[in-house]
Parts: sequence; C-alpha cells; structure tokens
Amino acid sequence: MPGQASVPPPAGPVGGAAAAPRVLRQRRRRPGLIAMSVALIAAGGLSGALLFTASGQRTAVLVVARDVPAGAPITDADLTTASLALDPAVKAVPAAKKSGTVGQRAAVALKAGALLSPSQVTSVSLVKPGEQLVGVALKPSQLPASRLAPGQRVLIVSTPDAAQAAGGKPVEGAAGAAPKTLAATVVAVGLPAPATGVVVVDVAVPASDGPALAARVATGAVALILAAREG
Repeated sequence: MPGQASVPPPAGPVGGAAAAPRVLRQRRRRPGLIAMSVALIAAGGLSGALLFTASGQRTAVLVVARDVPAGAPITDADLTTASLALDPAVKAVPAAKKSGTVGQRAAVALKAGALLSPSQVTSVSLVKPGEQLVGVALKPSQLPASRLAPGQRVLIVSTPDAAQAAGGKPVEGAAGAAPKTLAATVVAVGLPAPATGVVVVDVAVPASDGPALAARVATGAVALILAAREG
C-alpha cells in the first residue's frame, strides 16, 4: 500500500524451514577402563620407587689398596674402604671387620683396587709346627729371574765354596757329584738392595735343618731354584 513501510522478512534460510540445533552426544564413561589405568600408573610408580630405593642402598666394604702377595700378612695400609651397591650374590668383607682382617694372611695374590672377599683371607701361617724360618740372602745370579711369591716350593742348593776349592778340599756340587739340596717354602720376599741387588728370601725349613742352612747361607755358597709343581 502507498505510504506503508515494508517489513523485512524474518532472518533464516530463504525458502526453507529453520535447521534444528545439533545435539552433542555425550561420551560414555567406562569405570573399568579408568580403574585399570589408575592401577597401572600406581604400579609403575611403585616399581620406580622400589628400584630407586634398591639402587640407593650402598654397603661399606673392604677394597685392596695395594698389591699383596699370597701368604703375606695383611696390614692396615693394604686395605681401604668403599661404599658400593652390591648384588646379593657378591660376597664381600664388610668395612666393620677391617680390624679383624688386619694381621691375617692373603690366601691368594691380592691386586690393588679389587674387592676383598672372605675366601681371599686366611689365618693359617706358612710356617708350620716343627719348622724354622731362615733368611737366605741371594744375589741376582743365585735365584731365578721369575718373581718369587710366598707359598712357592723351592730347593736350596749348596754350591761350591771358593775357599774349599782353593784349599784342595772336597767341593760339594763338583762335577760328577750331586749337589746337596734342601726343600723349603717361601714365606716372604724382600726388596732388592739398591747397590748390590741382593734379595733376602725368608724360607720355612724343618727345624732340624735350620741351623745348618743358616751356616751355609753365611758363606754365600747357596742358590735357590723353583721346585717342580706337583701334578
């Protein structure tokens, strides 16, 4: 009609019905799955805590501070302590037993830095009842080049005496005669003298042979050889 304002049509799609609002479907919760997830998380946390606790448990044990030959007495300077996380299968000497370990002997050769085990220590002396300890001073030419160690079986050989040879007296060990030998056990080996290289080897011999060996050693007419290993 003339003079009447036009009314705009209602908003919305032209020529069609209004779209129905979208309904969001709510996800269904699964209580069983949630409980399982919580249980797995808790189990993982517990395992991590146990592993951390186990790895953090350290034990103070004895460690060899320097080389100790077999049979030698163990001194306080030969041992040190360390705090280690050990497997239950590893046998070690606790640091609290250091005072009781000092004074005992090494059952085997101990190497610096190695963990000390109970089987490597013994209270048995290399000098048995009925034996005597004799120190034998030897020049480098009177003993093997191989390093001697406590516990080794050796033979002390009587060598020709220069004084007897000069006087025309019978000489032990002369050609055609078997030299006199004495079986002994090495107990300790000293350090070579700086000027002469002479080494003093302590050997255990039967008490009945001790005085004769000491007198023979005083003349310097002896030599030391390694005995053959049994077996």
